[in-house]
Amino acid sequence: MKGEDEEMYEKKPWLKFYGDIPETIDYPRVTMYEALMRTVARRPDAVAYDFMGYEATYAQFARQIDQCAAALASLGMKKGDRITISMPTSPQGIICFYAANKLGAVSSMIHPLSTPKEIAFYLNLSKSRFALTLDAFYGKFREAREGTPLETLILARIGDYLPFVKRIAFNLTKGRKIPPVPVDPMVRLWHDLMSRSHNPVQAAPMDVDEMAVILYSGGTTGTPKGIMLSNYNFISEGMQVSAFGNLTENASILAILPIFHGFGLGVCINAAFMGGGKSILVPQFTPEIVAKLIRKKRPTFVVGVPTLFEALCRNEDFRRADLSCLKGTFSGADTLPRSVKERFEEIVARRGGNVKLLEGYGLTEAVTAIMATPLHEYREGSIGIPFPDMMAKVVTIGTTQEAPVGEEGELCVSGPAVMLGYLDQPEETAQTLRTHEDGRLWLHTGDVASMDEDGFFYFKLRLKRMIKSSGMNVYPAQVEEVLYRHPDVLKACVIGVPDEAQVQRVKAFVVLKDPAKASPEMERELIEYCRGHLIKWSCPREVEFRESLPLTLVGKVAFNVLEQEEIARLRAEGKYTGE
Repeated sequence: MKGEDEEMYEKKPWLKFYGDIPETIDYPRVTMYEALMRTVARRPDAVAYDFMGYEATYAQFARQIDQCAAALASLGMKKGDRITISMPTSPQGIICFYAANKLGAVSSMIHPLSTPKEIAFYLNLSKSRFALTLDAFYGKFREAREGTPLETLILARIGDYLPFVKRIAFNLTKGRKIPPVPVDPMVRLWHDLMSRSHNPVQAAPMDVDEMAVILYSGGTTGTPKGIMLSNYNFISEGMQVSAFGNLTENASILAILPIFHGFGLGVCINAAFMGGGKSILVPQFTPEIVAKLIRKKRPTFVVGVPTLFEALCRNEDFRRADLSCLKGTFSGADTLPRSVKERFEEIVARRGGNVKLLEGYGLTEAVTAIMATPLHEYREGSIGIPFPDMMAKVVTIGTTQEAPVGEEGELCVSGPAVMLGYLDQPEETAQTLRTHEDGRLWLHTGDVASMDEDGFFYFKLRLKRMIKSSGMNVYPAQVEEVLYRHPDVLKACVIGVPDEAQVQRVKAFVVLKDPAKASPEMERELIEYCRGHLIKWSCPREVEFRESLPLTLVGKVAFNVLEQEEIARLRAEGKYTGE
């Protein structure tokens, strides 16, 4: 008979790398609002968030949330209602998020730059009677309103929480370009709601396992899906991140990623508040802004997508900053090129820091990050090990059978962060959430990965991204990694292009460090370079040089856009007749 500890380590071989990280966490059965209020009680005078120089302590944050909840209740919001929050990473967005939760309402988080058609789609899917956005986006919501459930539109201004001097400067520059909002019975102004007296409201009774948040799949292929997430999902994921990354009371994190995205909302906001740390809100990302904030605010944690770290490496302010403040830097949401990792670490070491740029893994169907490389155990190319209470395994593609150690298959995860399902899509939900022979509910991620003997996982690619060329599997990330090693390559994206002879042929899109070098000779050089490192069917058949590559809303390279462009070109040339 095997002992209980031996069985546990057999199922979770990664536990031996936990160190001081707890194997399991006691998650409170409360709402996000109630969990935040526990942090408020513990650390009332600590700074909860910093927004462009405006700081709010946890006690002040709590008062803002309670005031907002009372204001929303005065507008008729009640338990079960839905509110669409279309905001940059700002005080209004996070205050409203927790205030809606206090009332038992559901927050539907969307990108503030969504088009009117997209806004109408999200309003209808989420059945939102309420919405919050910036005054600059009023016109889009007015255009989208017809045929949707929207009744009340709350408009905030960037200047609402800016320090006096910055508010004046904003109003004299960008603020002047925002059209005045006409008289509209559906509009309420955030400033007015937050400055008036309202009857206080009690927290609504809410089952911690019922839907509290709707986030959306990227929508890069087909129609975006609404992902239903509960209080328990967010609290457990937040506490896991806090415990695994030591994101606790003395920590501060740069909230670069937007709040409509699970990474931004789940890690940079909620996890920071669960641990009692400080979130430094960044409403707009540019390398210059982030570099300046790192120099001035000295955050202990920076998390982001690979394009963020690549941009920082090229920023002179960042390259000259004192980086000894950094205690943890993590990259997720896309494959991290080794060249970017090495450049970043070299700059940090030169500027007084002592951290590695570690990879993590997550998906919105589990809020966001659910595994990462431990701070003190690095494995080349690994996305790390699962967080406390999260299980992960690799199954043979198309089955629920666990693949042998080291073999590639579909990554499946299980645990308290896993979503409730897709909104109004029971068939999609049933395909993604499956009960396996062990009786556990597993989320099939659609990602190809492998696991080594120690329980470290290695991401390969999205199943949908795999290229089938002459009957062979080609992994775009592997080809891109080789291209990134070439000294002239700044960015690269590899796709499969429809081809009668090969089914798909491999094509690379490349941004050069020196655009003037783009030439047929450089194309041949890059193809030959790949042939020196890759088996022949994985090598690009052609290279197209671009000045830039299209990005998704969260900064990942939008490979699907390039695929669609190629199909459109072939169709126009009469060379493609597929769907």
